[in-house]
Amino acid sequence: MVCIVRVIGQIYRKGVIFCLFICIGLFIADKTNPLPLPNISSSRVVLAEDGTPLWRFTNQKGVWRYPVTIQQVSPYYIQALLAYEDRWFYHHPGINPVALGRAFGQDIYHHHIVSGGSTLSMQVARIIDPCPHTYLGKIGQIFRALQLEWHLNKEQILTIYLNHVSYGGMVEGIAAASWTYLGKPPDQLTKGEAALLAVLPQAPSRLRPDRYPERAKKARDKVLERLAQFKVWSKRDIEEIKGENVLLSERQIPQLAPLLARRLSLQNKDAVIHSTINIDMQRHLEELLENWKNRLPPHNSAAILVVDSATMQVKAYLGSVDLQDKQRFGYVDMVTAIRSPGSILKPFLYGLAMDEGLIHSESLLQDVPRQSGHYRPEDFSSSFVGPVSVSQALRRSLNLPAVQVLEVYGARKFYGKLTGAGIGLKLPQMVEPNLAIILGGIGTSLENVVTAYSAFARKGRVAMLRFKNNGSMSERPLLSKGSAWVIRKILEGESPLDSNFDRQIFQQDHLAWKTGTSYGYRDAWAVGVGRHHIMGVWIGRPDGTPVAGQYGIASATPLLFQVYDMVRNQASQTFSYSIKDHEPATVSVAQICWPSGQILPDRDQNCRQKRTAWIINHIVPPTLEMADQPLGTGISQTVWINERGFQVSSDCPGAIEKKIDLWPIALEPWLPLTEQRHNRLPTQDLSCPSLSMMESSSLSIIGVKNGDHLQLPPSNMHPLTLKLSALGGTKKKWWFLNGYLIQETDGNQSFDHVFHNHGKQQLTVMDEMGKTALAEFTLN
Repeated sequence: MVCIVRVIGQIYRKGVIFCLFICIGLFIADKTNPLPLPNISSSRVVLAEDGTPLWRFTNQKGVWRYPVTIQQVSPYYIQALLAYEDRWFYHHPGINPVALGRAFGQDIYHHHIVSGGSTLSMQVARIIDPCPHTYLGKIGQIFRALQLEWHLNKEQILTIYLNHVSYGGMVEGIAAASWTYLGKPPDQLTKGEAALLAVLPQAPSRLRPDRYPERAKKARDKVLERLAQFKVWSKRDIEEIKGENVLLSERQIPQLAPLLARRLSLQNKDAVIHSTINIDMQRHLEELLENWKNRLPPHNSAAILVVDSATMQVKAYLGSVDLQDKQRFGYVDMVTAIRSPGSILKPFLYGLAMDEGLIHSESLLQDVPRQSGHYRPEDFSSSFVGPVSVSQALRRSLNLPAVQVLEVYGARKFYGKLTGAGIGLKLPQMVEPNLAIILGGIGTSLENVVTAYSAFARKGRVAMLRFKNNGSMSERPLLSKGSAWVIRKILEGESPLDSNFDRQIFQQDHLAWKTGTSYGYRDAWAVGVGRHHIMGVWIGRPDGTPVAGQYGIASATPLLFQVYDMVRNQASQTFSYSIKDHEPATVSVAQICWPSGQILPDRDQNCRQKRTAWIINHIVPPTLEMADQPLGTGISQTVWINERGFQVSSDCPGAIEKKIDLWPIALEPWLPLTEQRHNRLPTQDLSCPSLSMMESSSLSIIGVKNGDHLQLPPSNMHPLTLKLSALGGTKKKWWFLNGYLIQETDGNQSFDHVFHNHGKQQLTVMDEMGKTALAEFTLN
């Protein structure tokens, strides 16, 4: 008996020593061969707001993976996976000795593999450290499985499997497989779909359900039988699922908003990037733009941006007409590209001028030829309207009235206001803010334009765009609530009397919109502010080549209205709220008179035309006079008249003071004869003439300015011809060129004169009162 006890003791000691050596050996092996844990974030996916993948970026091996946690996967899938692959997963230490022994015995007996015997931990080990299908490779796999159990918990091991198990080709992980084969997130899998995806990794190529539905169905049913055997699901559910066929469409690869996905991927290092894109809107607009592709000139591209007014979340982002179209530079993101905005910035100038008390909605402006130094702006139509209101000038996007307002407001101040509100603007190198910036002489992007127009949707405050759900709203003030509301109403085509006058043929209800065309027809813009959203459209060539006949109203506006109609149909499901369209307390309506722009009593002789205006803070600013207005030709003139109504000197007997409002002299060619100043001013009483009248009748020459340098054509076949006329003075006028009489005119009559000789020229005009105007210029 003592010998037996002694033998048992020796065996025990040797067993303990053996186990100790095994543990030491495993410890050393663990330290010298650490786990090569995979990097889940090695691939990246950009999601829409509802979790639908928009675009996927594969890792260096070309694999697409959509990282998920166990909680983001349907419990049906977890049940089917564990029942089929490893139902003792939560109980074994990484290996199942019974299953391994059975598999080894079957292998020896049948001389081929009958059953695997691998646990999920062993499968994960093979995923992270592939090994050959030999006995030695199996030993290495067992070691890695044990390592996994030492260092990770069961949930972490299962998470690695869920994210890295291969479904064939470039698809890895349950989430990527669910979206690829079923077009849905993994947490929405039905029992039948869960059973199918649980078995696919065994032979993903041979069992592809979109190519071999019958094979996939048989494999799925094997999983169902295992679930029935272990009573995981009810027999009734399993029988119903077995009756379902496996019918799937072709693999679905996420291919929406590629340029936004590229942008977010460069800005974020997260494996999963949650964007604010509305998947249905993005898909529909991409289909719309694809249909527009053939309507665009060759090499032209287009960009569309749609933003929720309440949250400033970007709901649709189309940076080009087609990413794969190299001829149209589809890889260039025109949402962020710096381009000339044309007239897009005009609404902000008028709004800021209103806040400064310079204008109201019906202030009289002058659409007449202008020249400031070497800068000579023109309207898009190359014609001039004459007297226009602020609202008309804005709706018709006239250039000269905008230049007139900017000249008074200040180009540097205007530039500072916009950039201070966070609107990105780029001036040409070594150029200071000048009058040209209101007509497109500055650079900006579609993104910045849409950001700027948020001021008309957010009561004057400019809010930054949001591409991701995280982060807080960032906004800065630009306009007052009153001016923002008035400008939006003007852009909607409404008037204070709600008469909808001057509404253009393309006007849409409840859409405030504006177009822009850059110099040389390079860029066509259209931006709109609706009840729920802000939209921007750009069309042009990304390389900046001019396209004849391409301009905002003809090219970009029709696309804008189609986008608006599509977006409006989804507004109730997509956008957060509708703009409360209440008139701000600071806005009121007033009856003003032209030409003074002031409120005058009824039947006042100085009210030559009555108009209904929106005013802010009850301020009624007078009509703006141009900076180069000739002296003595202002709007308000004070004269003295006698008892017969003739104009006399102030010291004449019985002289009575009278105030007369006259139209700006530059508008005379567009006024009816009865409104021209020589017919509005009283006739002179020659017995006691008014010196102030002679002073007030200053002359100015139209058609050429003092100091001009003009270029003669190279051939006498086409001599230089100038159209000349005079403003102011009395009716009869005589014209002299270099001292020689060349023409006699009556009133504001114009005439054409042909110039042949080079050198300095002196042009003089004289009226009946002896008043003269002089222009000295050079012909080269």
